[in-house]
Amino acid sequence: MLRKGRTKQILDSSIDSALLAVEIYNKPRTPFRIENYISLMIISWTRLFHAYFNHTIGDIFYYKKKNSTRYERVDGERKSWELKTCINKYNSLDKSVKANLEFFIKLRNKIEHRHISKEDIGLEIFGECQSLLYNYENILIKFFGEDCAINESLAFSLQFSRMRTIEQNLANKKILSKDIMEINKFIKKYRSGLKTHIFNSQEYSIKLIQIPRISNDSKKSIPAIEFVNWSNLSNEDKKKFEKMTTLIKDKIIKTEVINPGKLKAGNIVEKISQDTSVKDFNHHDHKCLYFLFSIRPTANENVDAFKTNIKYCHYDEVHTDYVYQEDWANLIIKIIKEGKLSKSSWKNKFKKQEKLNIGDFK
Repeated sequence: MLRKGRTKQILDSSIDSALLAVEIYNKPRTPFRIENYISLMIISWTRLFHAYFNHTIGDIFYYKKKNSTRYERVDGERKSWELKTCINKYNSLDKSVKANLEFFIKLRNKIEHRHISKEDIGLEIFGECQSLLYNYENILIKFFGEDCAINESLAFSLQFSRMRTIEQNLANKKILSKDIMEINKFIKKYRSGLKTHIFNSQEYSIKLIQIPRISNDSKKSIPAIEFVNWSNLSNEDKKKFEKMTTLIKDKIIKTEVINPGKLKAGNIVEKISQDTSVKDFNHHDHKCLYFLFSIRPTANENVDAFKTNIKYCHYDEVHTDYVYQEDWANLIIKIIKEGKLSKSSWKNKFKKQEKLNIGDFK
Protein backbone atom coordinates (compact mmCIF):
# COMPACT_ATOMS: atom_id res chain seq x y z
CA MET A 1 0.00 0.00 0.00
CA LEU A 2 1.27 3.47 -0.90
CA ARG A 3 1.36 5.89 2.00
CA LYS A 4 0.98 9.64 1.74
CA GLY A 5 3.48 11.22 -0.58
CA ARG A 6 4.08 12.47 -4.11
CA THR A 7 3.47 9.10 -5.78
CA LYS A 8 0.18 8.56 -3.90
CA GLN A 9 -0.96 12.07 -4.82
CA ILE A 10 -0.28 11.54 -8.54
CA LEU A 11 -1.87 8.07 -8.48
CA ASP A 12 -5.04 9.31 -6.77
CA SER A 13 -5.44 12.05 -9.39
CA SER A 14 -5.01 9.39 -12.12
CA ILE A 15 -7.76 7.19 -10.63
CA ASP A 16 -10.06 10.18 -10.08
CA SER A 17 -9.62 11.17 -13.72
CA ALA A 18 -10.49 7.61 -14.88
CA LEU A 19 -13.62 7.49 -12.68
CA LEU A 20 -14.75 10.89 -13.95
CA ALA A 21 -14.18 9.72 -17.54
CA VAL A 22 -16.45 6.71 -16.96
CA GLU A 23 -19.08 8.82 -15.24
CA ILE A 24 -19.23 11.19 -18.21
CA TYR A 25 -19.18 8.34 -20.73
CA ASN A 26 -22.18 6.69 -19.07
CA LYS A 27 -24.32 9.85 -19.17
CA PRO A 28 -26.01 9.75 -22.60
CA ARG A 29 -27.04 13.43 -22.72
CA THR A 30 -23.72 14.86 -21.55
CA PRO A 31 -22.33 17.37 -24.09
CA PHE A 32 -19.01 16.34 -25.70
CA ARG A 33 -19.33 12.95 -24.04
CA ILE A 34 -16.85 11.05 -26.22
CA GLU A 35 -14.36 13.93 -26.41
CA ASN A 36 -14.37 14.27 -22.62
CA TYR A 37 -13.96 10.53 -22.07
CA ILE A 38 -10.95 10.37 -24.38
CA SER A 39 -9.30 13.50 -22.94
CA LEU A 40 -9.79 12.40 -19.32
CA MET A 41 -8.53 8.87 -20.02
CA ILE A 42 -5.42 10.30 -21.70
CA ILE A 43 -4.82 12.39 -18.56
CA SER A 44 -5.49 9.33 -16.39
CA TRP A 45 -2.99 7.15 -18.29
CA THR A 46 -0.37 9.92 -18.31
CA ARG A 47 -0.60 10.40 -14.54
CA LEU A 48 -0.51 6.63 -14.00
CA PHE A 49 2.86 6.51 -15.75
CA HIS A 50 4.05 9.59 -13.84
CA ALA A 51 3.15 7.88 -10.56
CA TYR A 52 5.01 4.74 -11.65
CA PHE A 53 8.11 6.68 -12.72
CA ASN A 54 8.06 8.73 -9.51
CA HIS A 55 7.84 5.48 -7.52
CA THR A 56 10.62 3.67 -9.44
CA ILE A 57 13.10 6.24 -10.78
CA GLY A 58 12.17 9.38 -8.90
CA ASP A 59 10.94 12.84 -9.79
CA ILE A 60 12.63 13.04 -13.21
CA PHE A 61 9.78 12.53 -15.70
CA TYR A 62 10.31 15.93 -17.32
CA TYR A 63 11.69 17.21 -20.62
CA LYS A 64 15.18 18.68 -20.55
CA LYS A 65 16.51 21.39 -22.82
CA LYS A 66 18.65 20.21 -25.72
CA ASN A 67 22.29 19.69 -24.72
CA SER A 68 21.51 20.87 -21.21
CA THR A 69 20.76 19.46 -17.77
CA ARG A 70 18.12 22.15 -17.23
CA TYR A 71 14.42 21.32 -17.57
CA GLU A 72 12.06 22.85 -20.11
CA ARG A 73 9.44 25.04 -18.46
CA VAL A 74 5.93 26.17 -19.37
CA ASP A 75 4.61 29.17 -17.39
CA GLY A 76 7.33 28.53 -14.84
CA GLU A 77 6.48 24.84 -14.35
CA ARG A 78 8.62 21.94 -15.51
CA LYS A 79 7.20 20.33 -18.65
CA SER A 80 6.38 16.71 -17.83
CA TRP A 81 6.50 13.81 -20.27
CA GLU A 82 3.43 13.41 -22.45
CA LEU A 83 1.73 10.01 -22.77
CA LYS A 84 3.52 9.08 -26.00
CA THR A 85 6.90 9.76 -24.34
CA CYS A 86 5.83 7.79 -21.25
CA ILE A 87 4.99 4.78 -23.44
CA ASN A 88 8.41 4.93 -25.10
CA LYS A 89 10.21 5.39 -21.79
CA TYR A 90 8.42 2.42 -20.21
CA ASN A 91 8.90 0.31 -23.35
CA SER A 92 7.34 -2.87 -21.90
CA LEU A 93 3.71 -2.57 -22.93
CA ASP A 94 1.92 -5.35 -24.75
CA LYS A 95 1.72 -4.44 -28.46
CA SER A 96 -2.08 -4.48 -28.44
CA VAL A 97 -2.25 -2.18 -25.39
CA LYS A 98 0.23 0.16 -27.07
CA ALA A 99 -1.79 0.14 -30.30
CA ASN A 100 -4.94 1.07 -28.36
CA LEU A 101 -3.17 3.95 -26.59
CA GLU A 102 -1.58 5.26 -29.78
CA PHE A 103 -5.00 5.15 -31.46
CA PHE A 104 -6.47 7.44 -28.78
CA ILE A 105 -3.45 9.77 -28.73
CA LYS A 106 -3.88 10.36 -32.47
CA LEU A 107 -7.67 10.54 -32.22
CA ARG A 108 -7.46 13.04 -29.33
CA ASN A 109 -5.24 15.27 -31.48
CA LYS A 110 -7.80 15.11 -34.30
CA ILE A 111 -10.85 15.90 -32.17
CA GLU A 112 -9.20 18.69 -30.14
CA HIS A 113 -10.58 21.42 -32.41
CA ARG A 114 -13.63 19.58 -33.76
CA HIS A 115 -17.14 19.05 -32.46
CA ILE A 116 -17.93 15.33 -32.73
CA SER A 117 -20.74 14.77 -30.26
CA LYS A 118 -22.58 12.60 -32.81
CA GLU A 119 -23.21 9.11 -31.46
CA ASP A 120 -21.87 7.60 -34.68
CA ILE A 121 -18.31 8.15 -33.45
CA GLY A 122 -19.13 6.70 -30.03
CA LEU A 123 -20.64 3.56 -31.53
CA GLU A 124 -17.76 3.22 -33.97
CA ILE A 125 -15.09 3.19 -31.26
CA PHE A 126 -17.06 1.53 -28.45
CA GLY A 127 -14.70 -1.48 -28.39
CA GLU A 128 -11.57 0.67 -28.25
CA CYS A 129 -13.08 2.80 -25.46
CA GLN A 130 -13.83 -0.29 -23.37
CA SER A 131 -10.30 -1.62 -23.87
CA LEU A 132 -8.78 1.75 -22.96
CA LEU A 133 -10.39 1.43 -19.51
CA TYR A 134 -9.84 -2.34 -19.20
CA ASN A 135 -6.13 -1.93 -19.98
CA TYR A 136 -5.85 1.00 -17.58
CA GLU A 137 -6.98 -1.08 -14.60
CA ASN A 138 -4.75 -4.00 -15.59
CA ILE A 139 -1.67 -1.76 -15.74
CA LEU A 140 -2.75 0.03 -12.55
CA ILE A 141 -2.81 -3.32 -10.72
CA LYS A 142 0.47 -4.37 -12.35
CA PHE A 143 2.17 -1.18 -11.15
CA PHE A 144 0.67 -0.82 -7.67
CA GLY A 145 -1.12 -4.05 -6.73
CA GLU A 146 -4.67 -5.36 -6.28
CA ASP A 147 -5.44 -2.84 -3.53
CA CYS A 148 -5.62 -0.13 -6.19
CA ALA A 149 -8.23 -1.93 -8.34
CA ILE A 150 -11.21 0.27 -9.19
CA ASN A 151 -13.59 -2.32 -10.67
CA GLU A 152 -15.85 -2.19 -7.61
CA SER A 153 -16.42 1.50 -8.29
CA LEU A 154 -17.70 0.89 -11.82
CA ALA A 155 -21.03 -0.30 -13.16
CA PHE A 156 -21.95 -1.88 -16.46
CA SER A 157 -23.37 0.82 -18.73
CA LEU A 158 -27.05 0.32 -19.60
CA GLN A 159 -27.90 0.24 -23.29
CA PHE A 160 -31.23 0.90 -25.03
CA SER A 161 -32.77 -2.28 -26.40
CA ARG A 162 -33.81 -0.94 -29.81
CA MET A 163 -31.16 -0.15 -32.39
CA ARG A 164 -31.79 2.64 -34.85
CA THR A 165 -33.49 1.73 -38.10
CA ILE A 166 -31.65 1.82 -41.41
CA GLU A 167 -33.62 4.93 -42.39
CA GLN A 168 -32.57 6.73 -39.20
CA ASN A 169 -28.94 5.86 -39.79
CA LEU A 170 -29.07 7.09 -43.38
CA ALA A 171 -30.75 10.34 -42.36
CA ASN A 172 -28.16 10.90 -39.65
CA LYS A 173 -25.27 10.30 -42.05
CA LYS A 174 -26.58 13.04 -44.34
CA ILE A 175 -26.00 15.62 -41.61
CA LEU A 176 -22.56 14.39 -40.59
CA SER A 177 -20.08 17.23 -40.78
CA LYS A 178 -16.89 17.06 -42.81
CA ASP A 179 -14.94 16.83 -39.52
CA ILE A 180 -16.74 13.64 -38.50
CA MET A 181 -16.24 12.12 -41.92
CA GLU A 182 -12.51 12.83 -41.70
CA ILE A 183 -12.33 11.22 -38.25
CA ASN A 184 -14.22 8.16 -39.50
CA LYS A 185 -11.69 7.93 -42.32
CA PHE A 186 -8.83 8.12 -39.80
CA ILE A 187 -10.38 5.35 -37.66
CA LYS A 188 -10.73 2.99 -40.62
CA LYS A 189 -7.22 3.76 -41.89
CA TYR A 190 -5.67 3.16 -38.45
CA ARG A 191 -7.48 -0.17 -38.02
CA SER A 192 -6.52 -1.36 -41.51
CA GLY A 193 -2.87 -0.75 -40.64
CA LEU A 194 -2.96 -3.08 -37.63
CA LYS A 195 -1.86 -6.70 -37.77
CA THR A 196 -4.81 -9.08 -37.54
CA HIS A 197 -3.83 -10.58 -34.16
CA ILE A 198 -3.56 -7.09 -32.64
CA PHE A 199 -6.90 -5.91 -34.05
CA ASN A 200 -8.63 -9.07 -32.81
CA SER A 201 -7.16 -8.84 -29.31
CA GLN A 202 -9.28 -7.77 -26.34
CA GLU A 203 -6.48 -5.39 -25.34
CA TYR A 204 -6.93 -3.36 -28.52
CA SER A 205 -10.72 -3.49 -28.78
CA ILE A 206 -13.24 -5.42 -26.68
CA LYS A 207 -15.98 -7.02 -28.78
CA LEU A 208 -19.14 -7.71 -26.82
CA ILE A 209 -22.19 -9.76 -27.76
CA GLN A 210 -25.31 -9.28 -25.64
CA ILE A 211 -27.43 -12.42 -25.26
CA PRO A 212 -30.49 -12.69 -22.96
CA ARG A 213 -29.73 -15.31 -20.31
CA ILE A 214 -32.50 -17.75 -19.42
CA SER A 215 -32.52 -19.33 -15.96
CA ASN A 216 -34.65 -22.09 -14.51
CA ASP A 217 -36.09 -22.42 -11.02
CA SER A 218 -33.03 -24.22 -9.71
CA LYS A 219 -30.69 -21.44 -10.79
CA LYS A 220 -32.40 -18.26 -9.68
CA SER A 221 -29.24 -16.93 -8.07
CA ILE A 222 -27.13 -16.75 -11.22
CA PRO A 223 -25.87 -13.24 -12.12
CA ALA A 224 -27.61 -11.24 -14.84
CA ILE A 225 -24.26 -10.49 -16.50
CA GLU A 226 -21.32 -12.83 -16.75
CA PHE A 227 -18.04 -11.95 -18.46
CA VAL A 228 -15.93 -14.64 -20.08
CA ASN A 229 -12.18 -14.13 -20.51
CA TRP A 230 -11.46 -15.36 -24.03
CA SER A 231 -7.78 -15.95 -23.23
CA ASN A 232 -8.66 -18.45 -20.51
CA LEU A 233 -11.03 -20.57 -22.62
CA SER A 234 -10.05 -23.97 -23.97
CA ASN A 235 -10.01 -24.49 -27.73
CA GLU A 236 -13.17 -26.59 -27.40
CA ASP A 237 -15.00 -23.82 -25.54
CA LYS A 238 -13.83 -21.23 -28.06
CA LYS A 239 -15.37 -23.28 -30.87
CA LYS A 240 -18.66 -23.44 -28.94
CA PHE A 241 -18.72 -19.66 -28.49
CA GLU A 242 -17.93 -19.13 -32.17
CA LYS A 243 -20.86 -21.39 -33.13
CA MET A 244 -23.12 -19.50 -30.74
CA THR A 245 -22.15 -16.08 -32.10
CA THR A 246 -22.74 -17.35 -35.63
CA LEU A 247 -26.33 -18.20 -34.69
CA ILE A 248 -27.18 -14.68 -33.51
CA LYS A 249 -25.52 -12.65 -36.23
CA ASP A 250 -27.79 -10.52 -38.39
CA LYS A 251 -28.47 -11.90 -41.84
CA ILE A 252 -26.07 -10.36 -44.33
CA ILE A 253 -27.26 -9.86 -47.89
CA LYS A 254 -24.27 -9.94 -50.22
CA THR A 255 -24.23 -8.07 -53.48
CA GLU A 256 -21.76 -8.59 -56.29
CA VAL A 257 -18.45 -6.79 -55.80
CA ILE A 258 -15.29 -6.63 -57.82
CA ASN A 259 -12.33 -8.73 -56.63
CA PRO A 260 -13.56 -9.44 -53.07
CA GLY A 261 -10.72 -10.48 -50.76
CA LYS A 262 -8.05 -10.07 -53.42
CA LEU A 263 -4.63 -8.51 -52.81
CA LYS A 264 -2.48 -6.29 -54.98
CA ALA A 265 1.17 -7.11 -55.65
CA GLY A 266 2.21 -4.48 -53.10
CA ASN A 267 0.10 -6.17 -50.43
CA ILE A 268 1.77 -9.51 -51.17
CA VAL A 269 5.25 -7.96 -50.91
CA GLU A 270 4.37 -6.22 -47.64
CA LYS A 271 2.88 -9.35 -46.05
CA ILE A 272 5.92 -11.49 -46.95
CA SER A 273 8.31 -8.81 -45.65
CA GLN A 274 6.46 -8.69 -42.32
CA ASP A 275 6.04 -12.45 -41.82
CA THR A 276 9.47 -13.73 -42.88
CA SER A 277 13.12 -12.99 -42.30
CA VAL A 278 13.45 -11.64 -45.86
CA LYS A 279 13.04 -8.01 -44.84
CA ASP A 280 14.22 -6.68 -48.23
CA PHE A 281 11.70 -8.76 -50.17
CA ASN A 282 10.65 -6.58 -53.13
CA HIS A 283 8.60 -6.60 -56.32
CA HIS A 284 11.42 -8.20 -58.33
CA ASP A 285 11.53 -11.10 -55.85
CA HIS A 286 7.77 -11.48 -56.25
CA LYS A 287 8.16 -11.46 -60.05
CA CYS A 288 10.80 -14.22 -59.83
CA LEU A 289 8.47 -16.41 -57.78
CA TYR A 290 5.29 -16.01 -59.81
CA PHE A 291 7.36 -16.77 -62.94
CA LEU A 292 9.03 -19.87 -61.44
CA PHE A 293 5.69 -21.31 -60.33
CA SER A 294 3.75 -20.16 -63.44
CA ILE A 295 1.24 -18.26 -61.34
CA ARG A 296 0.84 -15.65 -64.06
CA PRO A 297 2.71 -14.57 -67.19
CA THR A 298 5.35 -11.86 -67.03
CA ALA A 299 5.28 -8.81 -69.29
CA ASN A 300 8.01 -10.35 -71.48
CA GLU A 301 6.16 -13.61 -72.10
CA ASN A 302 4.04 -13.84 -75.21
CA VAL A 303 1.23 -15.59 -73.39
CA ASP A 304 -2.49 -14.90 -72.96
CA ALA A 305 -2.89 -12.54 -69.98
CA PHE A 306 -5.73 -14.68 -68.64
CA LYS A 307 -3.47 -17.74 -68.35
CA THR A 308 -3.08 -17.77 -64.55
CA ASN A 309 -3.22 -20.28 -61.73
CA ILE A 310 -6.66 -19.19 -60.53
CA LYS A 311 -6.08 -20.66 -57.08
CA TYR A 312 -3.54 -17.91 -56.50
CA CYS A 313 -4.01 -15.20 -59.12
CA HIS A 314 -6.59 -13.62 -61.44
CA TYR A 315 -6.28 -11.18 -64.32
CA ASP A 316 -8.32 -7.99 -63.88
CA GLU A 317 -9.45 -7.08 -67.38
CA VAL A 318 -10.91 -3.71 -66.37
CA HIS A 319 -7.67 -2.45 -64.80
CA THR A 320 -5.34 -4.58 -66.98
CA ASP A 321 -3.40 -5.88 -64.00
CA TYR A 322 -3.31 -8.90 -61.68
CA VAL A 323 -4.77 -9.52 -58.23
CA TYR A 324 -3.74 -12.30 -55.86
CA GLN A 325 -5.24 -14.60 -53.26
CA GLU A 326 -3.91 -14.56 -49.70
CA ASP A 327 -3.07 -18.26 -50.20
CA TRP A 328 -0.33 -17.17 -52.62
CA ALA A 329 1.36 -15.05 -49.95
CA ASN A 330 0.95 -17.86 -47.40
CA LEU A 331 2.57 -20.36 -49.76
CA ILE A 332 5.61 -18.13 -50.31
CA ILE A 333 5.94 -17.57 -46.55
CA LYS A 334 5.78 -21.34 -45.97
CA ILE A 335 8.45 -22.00 -48.62
CA ILE A 336 10.79 -19.39 -47.13
CA LYS A 337 10.30 -20.49 -43.52
CA GLU A 338 10.90 -24.14 -44.41
CA GLY A 339 14.10 -23.19 -46.25
CA LYS A 340 12.97 -24.69 -49.58
CA LEU A 341 14.00 -21.57 -51.50
CA SER A 342 16.22 -18.61 -50.70
CA LYS A 343 16.44 -15.17 -52.27
CA SER A 344 19.64 -16.06 -54.14
CA SER A 345 18.21 -19.36 -55.45
CA TRP A 346 14.98 -17.94 -56.87
CA LYS A 347 16.91 -15.05 -58.48
CA ASN A 348 19.36 -17.48 -60.12
CA LYS A 349 16.55 -19.73 -61.35
CA PHE A 350 14.68 -16.74 -62.75
CA LYS A 351 17.84 -15.59 -64.52
CA LYS A 352 18.10 -19.05 -66.14
CA GLN A 353 14.34 -18.95 -66.92
CA GLU A 354 13.77 -22.21 -65.03
CA LYS A 355 10.32 -23.41 -64.02
CA LEU A 356 9.35 -25.27 -60.83
CA ASN A 357 6.49 -27.63 -60.04
CA ILE A 358 4.38 -25.86 -57.42
CA GLY A 359 3.05 -29.21 -56.18
CA ASP A 360 6.53 -30.08 -54.87
CA PHE A 361 6.44 -27.09 -52.51
CA LYS A 362 2.96 -27.34 -50.96
